Amino acid sequence: MKVNDSLPDQHSIDEALKPIRSGMKIFVHGAAATPSPLLEALARRRDLENVTLYHLHTEGAMPCISPERINNFRSVSFFCGPALREPIQLGIADYIPVFLSDIPQLFTSGQIQLDAALLQLSPVDSHGYCSLGTSVDAARAAADTAPILIAEINSRMPRSHGNTTVEFKKLTTHIKTDRALPQHKVETPSDVQICIAEQVAELIEDGCCLQAGIGSIPDSVLVRLKSKSDLGIHTELMTDKMVELIQSGAVTNRLKGSFHGKSITSFVNGTRKMFDFLHDNPSIELHPSNCTNDTALIRKNDKMIAINSAIQIDLTGQVCADSLGHRIYSGIGGQMDFMRGAALSQGGKAIIALLSTAAKGTQSRIALGLTAGAGVVTTRGHIQWVVTEFGAVNLHGKSIRERGAELIQLAHPDFRGELKQSWQSLRHYVI
Repeated sequence: MKVNDSLPDQHSIDEALKPIRSGMKIFVHGAAATPSPLLEALARRRDLENVTLYHLHTEGAMPCISPERINNFRSVSFFCGPALREPIQLGIADYIPVFLSDIPQLFTSGQIQLDAALLQLSPVDSHGYCSLGTSVDAARAAADTAPILIAEINSRMPRSHGNTTVEFKKLTTHIKTDRALPQHKVETPSDVQICIAEQVAELIEDGCCLQAGIGSIPDSVLVRLKSKSDLGIHTELMTDKMVELIQSGAVTNRLKGSFHGKSITSFVNGTRKMFDFLHDNPSIELHPSNCTNDTALIRKNDKMIAINSAIQIDLTGQVCADSLGHRIYSGIGGQMDFMRGAALSQGGKAIIALLSTAAKGTQSRIALGLTAGAGVVTTRGHIQWVVTEFGAVNLHGKSIRERGAELIQLAHPDFRGELKQSWQSLRHYVI
């Protein structure tokens, strides 16, 4: 008899959520693995009070979070998405600034004692195991520590390799669905973004190992690497353009110092192309973020390249990447994990790539000082390469005076004069 033949029938969605009680701390699976049907049903529970939901970025609306439900539910986010920016600003949701590499330990150490986890899993296999599918990040630790596991088993969730398995018999309750995963289509880059990408690509040579974030600039960089050879992938996020790079033959992973021969990530995001490529593909492994983002493992890959973005950078090299002033926009994520890992790698490069302006060209992203309330994600002690459409500079080992002079040249010409005058007035530098 196959294991699948002996599985109990699924629960109704209301039955599946019966184990949830007031006062519980609950982990919610994120990104493409967000269990939206479970969240929608949870929001209908008017009997619950003081339930805390811990999660990274979740797709779609958060129906539990509103001023009217503040006594019922509270979101605590490790990485803020669009649906939670306003609730966090209004004080009805919370944000924890933390490295992505450190989040699993919050659960495994008991600092945050989870009572339950809401997961979205792939169908159970013949051996009685599901997989965490598209997102392992902090979900691995949650699945291992939460005493109550409530799962949406989605027939369209890809089965991923790596540290991803969840034994079906450990599930407290489950529902079955057959729904498409949320997709993020690749955006067409602007001419300015292409210019930045071309300069970043020039810093990458054969045999490099890559980490890149989401967005038009990193996507455009990856497109320009298909003529390279023996590239590796060790990242926290895998996207469609990484799939294309692998399919081009440029990625072999044969020179990697950790996870030799494998493309490594903690979660994936993109379109069905990404999800189909991931399904039952042993060349790609998903691991928890305390593994993928471990600086000690990242640095083992020679010529490690970390490509990350910024909201703002000041003339000393401090990088804000998670907030617009006091307003939380995203999160710390894994930027510092990979910036440091790449910097310590033999021949590695840590790169911040950004447009020189924001707000349709009316604001300079390169500033005399960060906006009041802005959070420093990459410190001026960790900064290396900075790239805009006006050039690329390596700030490592440079003085404050030298940094200011070089960063001003990366600013848009409309703002260089003002920056230079303010810099000279503040620091009494002649540049």
